[in-house]
Order: sequence, then structure tokens, then C-alpha cells
Amino acid sequence: MSSSSSIHARLALIALLSATTFYCIHRYRRSKRLKNHLLSSNLNPSTSSTNRIGKIFFISQTGTSKSLAQRLHNLLASNGIAFDLVDPRSYEPEDLPKETLAIFIASTWDGGKPPKDGEFLVDWLSESAEDFRVGSLLLSGCRFAVFGVGGRAYGESYNAVGKELSRRMVGLGGVEMVPVGEGDVEDGEMDGVFKDWCDGVVRVLKGGSAQETNEISQNGAVVSDGEYVDSTDEEEEEEDSNDIVDLEDIAGKAPSRKNGVVKVAKGDGKKEMVTPVIRASLTKQGYKIIGSHSGVKICRWTKSQLRGRGGCYKHSFYGIESHRCMETTPSLACANKCVFCWRHHTNPVGKSWQWKMDDPKEIVKGALDLHTKMIKQMKGVPGVTAEKLQEGLTPRHCALSLVGEPIMYPEINALVDELHGKRISTFLVTNAQFPEKILMMKPITQLYVSVDAATKESLKAIDRPLFADFWERFIDSLKALQEKQQRTVYRLTLVKGWNTEELEAYFNLFSIGKPDFIEIKGVTYCGSSATSKLTMENVPWHADVKAFSEALSLKSNGEYEVACEHAHSCCVLLGRTDKFKVDGKWFTWIDYEKFHDLVASGEAFTSRDYMAETPSWAVYGAEEGGFDPEQLRYKKERHHHPKPQPQVVVA
Repeated sequence: MSSSSSIHARLALIALLSATTFYCIHRYRRSKRLKNHLLSSNLNPSTSSTNRIGKIFFISQTGTSKSLAQRLHNLLASNGIAFDLVDPRSYEPEDLPKETLAIFIASTWDGGKPPKDGEFLVDWLSESAEDFRVGSLLLSGCRFAVFGVGGRAYGESYNAVGKELSRRMVGLGGVEMVPVGEGDVEDGEMDGVFKDWCDGVVRVLKGGSAQETNEISQNGAVVSDGEYVDSTDEEEEEEDSNDIVDLEDIAGKAPSRKNGVVKVAKGDGKKEMVTPVIRASLTKQGYKIIGSHSGVKICRWTKSQLRGRGGCYKHSFYGIESHRCMETTPSLACANKCVFCWRHHTNPVGKSWQWKMDDPKEIVKGALDLHTKMIKQMKGVPGVTAEKLQEGLTPRHCALSLVGEPIMYPEINALVDELHGKRISTFLVTNAQFPEKILMMKPITQLYVSVDAATKESLKAIDRPLFADFWERFIDSLKALQEKQQRTVYRLTLVKGWNTEELEAYFNLFSIGKPDFIEIKGVTYCGSSATSKLTMENVPWHADVKAFSEALSLKSNGEYEVACEHAHSCCVLLGRTDKFKVDGKWFTWIDYEKFHDLVASGEAFTSRDYMAETPSWAVYGAEEGGFDPEQLRYKKERHHHPKPQPQVVVA
């Protein structure tokens, strides 16, 4: 019995081995035939059995990749090469094995992922490449090329989608015509890199080969003399230290260094932060550019108080004279790409300072000169008196929160000293990604940390940070805030549907930084943008902000109470009762002259030493709602939908 079983087992094994052998021989012969056929068609395109028109796929979030694809399409057409321009949303990936020529212009979006429009196509390729049933010859009849659009500041995820597309196409048998092109949207060479890559594609399609492509630029290097060089990790590590990236919505249009437009600082060879394209974009939005990396812009509340029509929430909360406030920044660059960025991401982003650096005295002088010029333009505007205009020409406050991350500027302390020397107060906002910079800051009038979310997941979704260790940096920034002796503030921006349900998590952050104040403000809708998914549905009503603030106050068991509000700005202030509520009265305002005297003395001081009593009209619950009664309330005629009932926040 056992002998019979043994014989059957051996026969079964022999049959299995024989079948496996025949299968391998079959696959080998089929692979050889296909490769020979493919090689023949590559060497002599005219002999190809199919006349199927090639496809140019654009995977785009902001329109950059689409624009580049259109440029390539026009170039190919001018060379008599027919291609279709394809939006992947209207393409069935199952048809890809039928293609003989495919070109991908692909952007990389959050976390190294493709934009939503290209998700299905990229996922299909990835799944097919991992599916053993598909095999490695699915796309063996297809020649392809890939150009990636991204930002080097994102480190390992730089052009991840383009590289992934290339890898998956090769894995499925596709033949790469030229190396993956990689465009860094900040380095000023996008046009040159893309042009060289396109020239290589055209040369191959016209019967040449990658070996004949002399000088195809890849990652800033030049591949020449017939040498085929693929993108390597070594290249990326060498250039990863650059840590610079511009935004995709203005990429692909930047001037090439070849035409001499990109400015490079003399001496150290570092580039200017503000490229001609960024300068043009920000100038169009009303910014005045100072030097090579700073900016100033007149705030609408400055104009409003010049006309006697009311000040901003900082006037109600802290006694700032809005018509004497200058909004500026010494660094237009930022380490985040927040979904609610009111600049629509037209400023550069980066993880460290890699640019030419202007002198802090020149920045302050330039800011004051440009600011006063803008104030002078208000002369003759209805409501602007000669007295107010003259006061406006002498700024007493500086909001270092215009755009970007001011604390990135290496000489931020010297710049603050320059402002204080002119008895100009300083309100500095940081995005909580540079804790070491917070610790080294000298005393400023009021230091803010943006607390845009209370959990790691929501912070990543809302701020879209460049740093991989963004959460650790965020927490360390809050800890650093506790070390400061002057006034500190958490600034919360509520985005309905994103972070308004995180009450408990927000409260848990209070004990880390122990801020003097907590500003809670509803997000400002700045119009549609390809870089943001926000709509008016994400904007909370003032009643919602008040309910959220009151719930946080209750959670703190009296440590924080609602102190002030500014209904027009949809903003509420929580204050620490042990420091700023004295004998039942709030002292959230600032004695600015006392602050400057304390700074000039060189002696240690705390936030208690320069506080001032809050006027009754600014206190929470007052009928004025934070509007200064000495100002003239002006209401525009609006046609809003009926106001919904406020959402109740359960503590």
C-alpha cells in the first residue's frame, strides 16, 4: 500500500516538474519573439504593424503639467508627429496595452501621491505590476517617456509619481525612450530642463535613439556624448540639500538660467528667493517686494481705520491702532502649504534658508518706505482726515505675519531689534515647524504659534507640511513657547469639516505651551483655487466660533475664560485668568510705551509688566461685539442666504 502511494507521489512530482519546464520554455520563447519584434519596430518605426496615434497624458493638480503637455503636443505637431492630448479622467486604463506610444507629464502632490485626476490610472498601473497573473509583458508593445513636475523640498517624495510611473511601465514590459525628466519648479531651470527633455523625445520619435540625444538635462545635470544615465538615488541625495521648491501653479513658466534672467547673488552664488515669476505673481496681488525675499502689503483694516470705519480684531483685543500697523515679512518662504492659505500658494516653500540674504536694516527701511507710500495714496479718500493720515505715516506696530514664515529669516532677531529701536511693536506669527528658532528669539511684543489642528492626521491634511517629522516639530514648538516670558498666543483657525470636532484634542495642547492667550478664528474663504478644496461650506459662523470657544473655556475649569470678541472678524479671544483677569477686569490690552521702555532697559521682564486694561466695548458679551464705538460702523448691503442655527459643541 505504502509502495503504491510512493509511486503515485513520484509520478505526480515528475508531471509537475515537466509542466513547469514546458511553461518556462514557452514563456522564454514568447518573450524572445516579442522582444525581437519590439526591437525591430524600434529600429524601424515605419514597419510597425499599427498606426495607432500616440498619447500624451497629463496628470495635473494646478494646471502646470497640463500646460507642459500642451507645449509638448505643439512641438510634436510642428515636427509632423501626431499625438493625442489625453486627460486621464476620460481614459480607460485597460486600453493602455493597445498603445504603442505613451508620454506622461505627471505632477506629484501631497505625500508623494498623484493628483486626484490621475489616481485611477496610476493605481491601475501599480496594481497590474504587482499582479502575478498579468505578467511582465503586458505593455511590451509600448514605448513611453515620463516627465515629472514637483518640488525638491519634499525630499524623498520629490517627483515620486513620475518615478513610479516609469518603474511600473518598465515592470510591465514597456520600453523607456529617454530617461525620466525631473522638473524642480523652483530652481529656475524648468523651461530649459523640459525643453531638453522634449528635444530628446522628438529625436527618438523621428528615428533616432536616446544615445543620439546630446545634452538631455536630468535633475540639473547634463547627459551627453550618447551616455544613457538614469535617475539615481545618489543624484537625489546630492541635490536634496537644496531644500527649495516653488509652487506648481506657477511652474513651467519660470525663466531658464540660460537666458540670464534668474538672478544669482554675488559672492556666495546663492539665488534670490523671489524669482521673476513669483515677483510678478505677488505684485499682481498687491504685494510690494522688498529686496530679494521680503514683502509688505497694506491691510484692508489699515484703510478702514484711516477712514474711521473700525479697526481689526487686534485693535479690539490688544489696543493696536490699525491705521498705524504695517503688515510685512522678512521671508516670503514657508514650510507648509496650508489648505486655507490666503495667498493661494504663490510664495515659495522650503525647509531651510538657502537663498541670498538681505540686511535687516535695509528690509525695515524698505518696508517703511513702501508702506508710507501706500498710506499716502489714501489722501483724499472719503473719511480720511489729515490727522489720521499723518498718524498712518508713522507706523507704531508691525505684524510679522503677512505671508511665509518670518522666523526662517536668519537675522530675525536683528530685524526685531531694528523695529523696537524705532519704537515699533512686533507681533510675530510662526507656523510651529522651527522650535529651535522660537527658543532663540529675543523678547518681542507678542509671539504667536499657529495651531491649525490638534491631531497629527488633521495637521498633515490641513497644513500639508514639508517636514516628515512635522508633528514632533509642532509639539516642540509648543513646548518652546512655554519658555518665553513675554506674551504668547495660540492661534486656532477653525475649518468646518476639518478640525472643528477636535475639542478634546485642542484642550490637551493647552498644557504643553501654556499660552497667555488663545485666538480662535473662523477660516476666511479666499475664493476657489486649484490648490485648495475649501468652499463656503467650510467657513463657520461667528456663533459657531463662540460656541467652540465657550466649550474650550469650560474644559479648562476656569484656567482660561472668554475675554474678547470681534464679531466682524469672526474671532474670539480666550485669556488666562491667573495673569490677565484682575479683580474681575480683563487686562488684554498692551501698554506699548511701557513695553519699549522695558526692552530698552535691557532687564528681564514678563507679560504682566506691560499689560493694560481692556475697554468695556471689547469685552466678551458687550453689545458692541468688539466694535470701537468711536469709529463709524459702515455696513455693506449683502444678499446672504438665511443664517443657519449655530452648531452646539458638546464638551
